[in-house]
Amino acid sequence: MDELKQQLNFILELDRLKAVYRQALVKSDKNRNENSAEHSWHISMMANTLHKYAEEPINISRVINMLLIHDIVEIDAGDTFAFAAQHELDGQEDKEINAANRIFGLLPEKQFRSMKQLWLEFEEAETADARFAKAMDRVLPLLQNMENEGGSWLRHSVKKSQVINRNIYLDGLAPRLWAYVSEQIDIAVRKGWLLNE
Repeated sequence: MDELKQQLNFILELDRLKAVYRQALVKSDKNRNENSAEHSWHISMMANTLHKYAEEPINISRVINMLLIHDIVEIDAGDTFAFAAQHELDGQEDKEINAANRIFGLLPEKQFRSMKQLWLEFEEAETADARFAKAMDRVLPLLQNMENEGGSWLRHSVKKSQVINRNIYLDGLAPRLWAYVSEQIDIAVRKGWLLNE
């Protein structure tokens, strides 16, 4: 198949990410559910805005690329709630790997390998770039839940410890952002938006 045709097929396939809805609410649009494509754009903008707070060297261009592609697998695998029960998460990793192979596989071989490797790097979160990207992916829902007076935390009886564990990538990597997040978590507990164990 012609390389351009493969690339255009991939671009058209990405349109389906706009139909994958998340638990996060868009306060500015009557609290409708956010879709994964919006989420990917928003955290990319967030990373671009806040990257100066990373205390380890990061390549912001790579971080943004990771954030733009990190949820593409949800086209096939669906979105799972961050605080879902383990039985709801079982098998999700296999679904996402199969989705990565299919969707990134629409691209020419070199782009397929490059994009899948970047996606895997994000998933493994071992490099500074991937840990910062992962942190941005987790901080934005915190901000959204704070703006929505508990939002999905309140609806799902989320615990303080769960939110701390979810945002731990910031600790050491971006201390100023970690301090802010920790303060927000304490406020959410005081307001009754997060359960305090």
